[in-house]
Amino acid sequence: MNHSYDLIVIGGGVLGTFHAYHAVNKGLKVALIEKDIQPQGATVRNFGQVVPSGMNTKWQNFGRESLAIYKDIQKKFDITVREEGSIYIASNGEEVQLLEELNSINKSNSYTSELLTAKQCLDNYPGLKKDYVKAGLFFPEEVKVEPRKMILKLHKYLRNIGLDIYMGETVMDCDALRSGVQLTTTKNKQFSAKKVIICNGSDFKILYPDYFEESDLVVSKLQMMQTRSQANYNLPSSVLTGLSIRRYESFTECPSFSSIKTKENPNSLEKKWGVHILFKQADDGSIIIGDSHEYASAARMEHLGFDLNMDIDNFILNEAKKIFDLPTYEIQNRWFGMYSQCKETDIYQKTIDEDIHIVTGIGGKGMTGSAGFAKKNIQSIFNLEHA
Repeated sequence: MNHSYDLIVIGGGVLGTFHAYHAVNKGLKVALIEKDIQPQGATVRNFGQVVPSGMNTKWQNFGRESLAIYKDIQKKFDITVREEGSIYIASNGEEVQLLEELNSINKSNSYTSELLTAKQCLDNYPGLKKDYVKAGLFFPEEVKVEPRKMILKLHKYLRNIGLDIYMGETVMDCDALRSGVQLTTTKNKQFSAKKVIICNGSDFKILYPDYFEESDLVVSKLQMMQTRSQANYNLPSSVLTGLSIRRYESFTECPSFSSIKTKENPNSLEKKWGVHILFKQADDGSIIIGDSHEYASAARMEHLGFDLNMDIDNFILNEAKKIFDLPTYEIQNRWFGMYSQCKETDIYQKTIDEDIHIVTGIGGKGMTGSAGFAKKNIQSIFNLEHA
């Protein structure tokens, strides 16, 4: 088999896969190498919400590009995309003010959103508690996916259009040559490429430990859970609530955000554990609920532990029950995800010997921002901006 490529992408999660997708679409010969039999990291351990509405202006633009990409692929091949929209539900006057300000910002950015009254929210979202909701902001263009299925289906689609995918292959050596790069895996396979993009934090740590130690990467541990299937119940879109309004980057651009944040209790449990409450109905009728954020440096991620903190789960559940009266809150599944991100920048990027590009640390922006960001990054790496 010919193991020579224009581009090799290391890391089969959503960030690496969309880099490969855009390179293939540019007519390049591309391989994707993933160390596990199938992705195990943040790509499959998240809500599956594609919500540009929660991002700052820069990343909202990437997210909106991602929406178009997801929808375009879905027309050709089922990757579980459902265009059901997202709603932010305010629980008090301050959060209503932030929704109104974001709606105004959206108008200037030509991003569709719709303010809903408390009554409209109650009419549209069964089980929503009257004493919680004060208003809502709905984003009709946003989508959700089933992350554990989506990435596998996306890989299948990409194989169909010419991508070579090697699963269960760990790259141990990545050597820049006079022209191009040579890779060797633990199975003693050798690959060559004009360029390499490393999109997996674990591979980055193995291949370039010194750069990894010097990086400002931190890891966030997020706890989530999934109810049993909700009998005869339909949640019509993804739901983000008051704590999300107080956390997401898009709201930091609202004029009143800073003054509202100064009034918050710095010693609250939601601050201690980085909790905000999200609801998403999966394709089996269950509801996914979360999540929390605990942090450690990427080099010391073992400090976050391997166990679920049941105090956090119980807190999330108690807060969720204040918002929705679901048919059942019986939990069938609990898990945590690990997301790497940077302290000072919005994504980690480093180029080594011109042809090796490390791109990781996208944090919680991965499912929403990767497709749009990867399109621009492939254009930049291969000097295709004006092609």
